[in-house]
Order: sequence, then structure tokens, then C-alpha cells
Amino acid sequence: MQSIALGIAGASQGLGGSVEAARTPEIGERPRQAEGITVLNPRIRVPVSLIIDDSTCLVNLAHFAIPQFKEVFPESYRQPWKTLPREIPDSFVRQFAEWCHLHGVKGKYSLIPYPACVGWLDRFLPGWSKRELEQSLELVRTLLPADWDFHPEGISHTWVINTKTGRPYSERSARFLENLRWSDRKSVDQLTDYFSYPLRILKNVGIRCNGITMPGTFGSRVKPELAQAVLQSCRDIFQVEIPHYFLDGFTDDRSVAPQVYYASGLDGPDPRCVVSILSCTDDWFGGWDGLKPGSVDKCIAADLKGGRLPEVIGRGEPAILLCHWPGMYYNGEEIGFKIFKEIVRRLDSAFDNLLWMKLSEITRYWAAKELTRIERSGSKIIFHAPFACPDFTLRITSRSILKPQVSVKGVLSPLRRATSPSHLDSGSWYPSGKAIVMCLDIPKGKSQINLVAE
Repeated sequence: MQSIALGIAGASQGLGGSVEAARTPEIGERPRQAEGITVLNPRIRVPVSLIIDDSTCLVNLAHFAIPQFKEVFPESYRQPWKTLPREIPDSFVRQFAEWCHLHGVKGKYSLIPYPACVGWLDRFLPGWSKRELEQSLELVRTLLPADWDFHPEGISHTWVINTKTGRPYSERSARFLENLRWSDRKSVDQLTDYFSYPLRILKNVGIRCNGITMPGTFGSRVKPELAQAVLQSCRDIFQVEIPHYFLDGFTDDRSVAPQVYYASGLDGPDPRCVVSILSCTDDWFGGWDGLKPGSVDKCIAADLKGGRLPEVIGRGEPAILLCHWPGMYYNGEEIGFKIFKEIVRRLDSAFDNLLWMKLSEITRYWAAKELTRIERSGSKIIFHAPFACPDFTLRITSRSILKPQVSVKGVLSPLRRATSPSHLDSGSWYPSGKAIVMCLDIPKGKSQINLVAE
């Protein structure tokens, strides 16, 4: 398997070899969906998102992590880490977040709670004042939530932490690096305990998390246990309705559509599932250490046709990009950020059917897409939705043009006829050959569409 969600430790081929073939998590329940009805992408657009790894408050993870990795792999880490800045300043966080908000960019932002064992986000960071840490946390809490989900990414992203003591284990080997093999053969309960620890730290500082990012190859050999542990820990700590996680990505011809696992209780009061989010690029921005300039053309070429993103967008699958925060900052040169700006410019020039979404929004949509039971009885379309979902979009075949009316708890509301497919939004529909395409916000539970003659 080609895993591109390797984070820092996975950047080197000397860190334990290729990832072994892993068992696949169970998909769980799948309800019936009536023939002639197809759930489409939201608003018939292609979701786009940006995954930011190795980010946290103030600490430049690369500066502090490289010497720790070098203890285990002295020949693989020869970067001049002492020349790297120890801090990625809040001024850059603000600049980046404001630019992304202006251009509609959304995604996921990691907050490593004990970055490289430097200090704790809910206690103190040696080298920074308590006020500086609190100001950084306040910036994250107020500026980012509209456009970004928050994830922990391990506890330290370097050494494995003993959750009973809060200290790293004493052994200095690959077996006790979070990025590598510690998670092998761990049970659901053991992984749930490890995930719950950083979630509680972020909860302590007022950061809500809807999912978890795996540091490096953490969990790659125990994927069924990992998925269940994410489901359990996110529900326990934050009561997340639909937890998600990021571990894998593909840059070949494999699907990068989200994977919905362990669906259960779909017709009951407590439906459950967990979603694996897949990225479609490697870090082609500035690298995990801010020392390897990337390439705009790998994502989308100057002719707007070549590159990875047009390929994935052409398939209609979510185009989720992967980057690392030190590479975005690139030691103050902001090379990764400049590359990203050009990628966004080219995407805007090439496509008019993209929809930037947070990972939690993509997660909700895919869960609803796969787990909503859809029945058809004459002129009635009946939804049994375990999860509410905005912009739920579907294509319904019909011998004649029928306009839809939505019935929620007995109240009928007609949908507007969109002037064109590009104007389709929630509460509207348009004719498409021998079918109609409609977009609506479906509530949790039972709802209904009535089709009436124009």
C-alpha cells in the first residue's frame, strides 16, 4: 500500500520499511435505496479540502522533532535542524487563516497537544510565556472554527506517552515512536485510551475535535481496531455524532472517496458509524520540515488539465490535499503557502463546480449518502435518515417532468426550480433529461418528497 499520510517519521524509507497489508474494517449495515434514485455529490459539485498536519500552537514541530527522530535513525535525519525556527508565529496563522477564509478554503488543522514533548497546550510551553500560549489558543479558538476542523495528531508526534504517567516511555527505539510500530497488536480499548488522552487535553483548552489524525503510520496494521477506537473515543469525549479520522491517501488510480465503517443502529435512536478520510496528494507544498520546495504542477498544471487534482475532480471524488504546517511556513519564506495560493488560483480558473468543505462536512455527507434508506412508492420518495444532512442531492428518474414538494412532519414545502444546474442549492431542483435533480436539507429520521405534475 502506498500510504502518503506518513507525517514526519514516514518521510524516510529507513523507518521500518513499507506498510504491510492490513485487515480492513467492517462496513456494517447498508440500507436499501430504491432503484432509479442516485445520491449525487452535494449540489452536484466536487468537494475540495485541505489537510494540515504537524500544526500546533507556536511550536515548529520540525525543529524539535528532528533530533528526537535522529536518536533512533541517525543516518536518516541529517537536516540542519538547529537552523530551523523554533516558532511558527501567530501572525502567520492569522495571515493564512484570513486568506483562506477570503477564498472559501476549508479543511482540517491539527493541534498536537504535547508537541515533540516540548510542553502541554493545557499547562505551559517552556520558552513561551503563559500569556503567549493563551493568546495563541484564543486565536485558534476564535479565528479557525468556521473553516477548519481540529484534530489531535498523536500526543507528542514523537515519543509514545504513557497515559498513566503523562511521560514518554524510557526506551528510545522505533517501537516507541508514535509514528511507527507501537500501535501494532493493540486492542480497541488500548487505542481508545491513547486517543482519549489528547482529546481531553484539547477539551481542557476549549478546542472541540470532530476527528483524529494519525501521526505517521500509527494504526496502519490494526485498522479495524483503530476505526473502532476513533468511534468510541470521539463519542466519549466530545459526543461527536459522526467521528472521522485521517490515516491514508493515494496518488495512484485507487478511489479516494471517504470510507464509511462500522455502521450500526441506523433505524434506532443511537445510529453509529466512523469515516476514514483519504487524501489524494502527497505534500507537494513545502515538506514536513520546511526544507523541500514542492510543485504547483504536480497538483494542477499550468494548462489547467494536467496534474493530480484535475484527474480526481474529473472522477467526481473529493479532492483532499495534504500539507504540513512547517512546509507552509517554510522558515518564514512561506514557499508552501505561495504554492497553495497558486493552486487555488488555478482551480478557480479551471473549474466552476468545486465546493470547499471541512472534513466533518464531507464526513456527514458521505455517511448520509451511504446510510440513508430511500423508498419509492408511486409519487412518494421516503427518506429514513440516521443523520441529518444539508445539501443532500439526488437524481430521480421519471417518465415525465415532476416537480417535488418536501414533506417534513406533515408540512409541505415546494422546491424552487433552479435556472441552471450551476444554480442548484438547497431547496431547489431542475429537470435533467428523463430525470429530475434536487437538493434539500434532510432531517434526521423520516421525511418525504411528493412528486406532482408540472
